[in-house]
Order: sequence, then structure tokens, then C-alpha cells
Amino acid sequence: MVAEIISVGTELLLGNIVNTNAQYLAGRLAELGFDLYYQTVVGDNTEHLKGALDVAYNRAELVILTGGLGPTKDDMTKEMLAGYFGKTLVFNQEVFDNVVKHVHEFGATQITENHRKQAMVPSDSLILTNDFGTAPGCVMKYEGKIAVLLPGPPREMKPMFEQCVERFLYQLVSKVLASVCIRLKTKDEAPADRVGEAPVAMKLGELLDGENPTVATYAQEEGVLIRVTAAGPTRADAIMIARIAASNCIDRIGQDVVKQVTEQ
Repeated sequence: MVAEIISVGTELLLGNIVNTNAQYLAGRLAELGFDLYYQTVVGDNTEHLKGALDVAYNRAELVILTGGLGPTKDDMTKEMLAGYFGKTLVFNQEVFDNVVKHVHEFGATQITENHRKQAMVPSDSLILTNDFGTAPGCVMKYEGKIAVLLPGPPREMKPMFEQCVERFLYQLVSKVLASVCIRLKTKDEAPADRVGEAPVAMKLGELLDGENPTVATYAQEEGVLIRVTAAGPTRADAIMIARIAASNCIDRIGQDVVKQVTEQ
């Protein structure tokens, strides 16, 4: 299944905060076996978000969105997605009780209409409890399209993904990805013509053209990294395929220039 990530928030576009959510989600989706080809950042604007959704659903079945679920007027992700999927917003008492609980824990005493706004959730959707904040997440489905809405703050988003979303996503994929990473020595530790990215790529040759497993090289300060990634019905199957390809890579470049081999 193909997935896509949309991060919502003008503060991301302005560079006020670093988008660590997309980095985290990309890694988790890869581990779960999803194909991910695009990530998008959209400001707090309904028309721009709708346009991003139209594009995303032309190339993916699953879209995970973070941000825009708060109580203020510019938090419009939930409202936008509900309309996009043809759903209405309904009051959820359980969500409201959770909102009130967290408001009191944060030291506030007054419950406002903004707090009640967070208890309005899309109808016929899977509602995700937020144990660390007031914004609930949710999962919506419509005509083969799936949207997962998660809060923007990482301290809220990560636990919700790990506790709720992963269980849901396991049902959607039929493969698992696993990687073997080969770290090479630096140019100070081995001949430059054997450990630079260009000569390494030349030695690997047609191994770089495979589809399963895939082999890719990355030039990094701590030495060239070769990542071998394989897909299989189980992690054991995937890691076995990746190990065989990694062994072939090491035969090509030479064991003496390899610094470290790790599995992910």
C-alpha cells in the first residue's frame, strides 16, 4: 500500500519549528512495509489543504496528517477532512471528558467553547484517545481512501501512533521491510579510491538496480553508507533477503574497508 504524509502548520512553512513528525512517521511507515514516495507541508489554509489532499489521493491510498487539531480558529484539519470525506461533526462526550481532564491538569479551570470544539469529531470514524493532550486523533475511510489525523505536538503524536495507529495499520499491509546497513571506513582510514561514494557505486554495479532488495549508497562524513532494504511476508524473510544482498555487496567492495554492519 502506498502512503503519504501531510504536515499541517504555517509555523512549519516559516521555519519556526523543525518537522520532526514527518521524519518519525516516514521511518515507522517504512518499518511497517508501506511505500512512501512524497511528503507535503501545508499552511493553515483550507483550500491549500484540499489541494494537497486531491494530489495525495491520486497517488496514495493512505494519507497521514499531523497538526491543525487544536482548539483555535486556525486549527482546521479535522473540519476540512470531515467535509472532504462527506462526514458531519458530532459531539463526543468521552472525548469532552478527556479534554476537561487535561485542561484541569494543565492548571486551567475555565472550560470554553474552544474546548468543546475539540469534542466535535467526524461521524462514523475511529476516534483515537489523546493521553497527553486535548486534541483527539481519528481515522476516516471513504471509497478506498484512508486518512489518519494526528495531533501536531510530537509528545502527543508519537504515543498516539504507537498505541493506536500501528494496530490499525498492521491490517493494511501484506509485507514487512528490513534493512542491513553497511558502514564503510572513511578516506582517512582506507584508500580514497575504495571508500568514496563514486568508486563504491562503480563496484556495486548492477546491484544498485534491484527492486527487492534495493541497494543505495549515501555519502556521509562518518563514511559511505550502503543500505540494503528488502521486503518479505515476515521480518525474518525480509532480513534474510537483505543479508544475502549485503553479503554480495561486501564481496564486491572488500571486507577490509567495512567498518560496521547493522540490521534495522
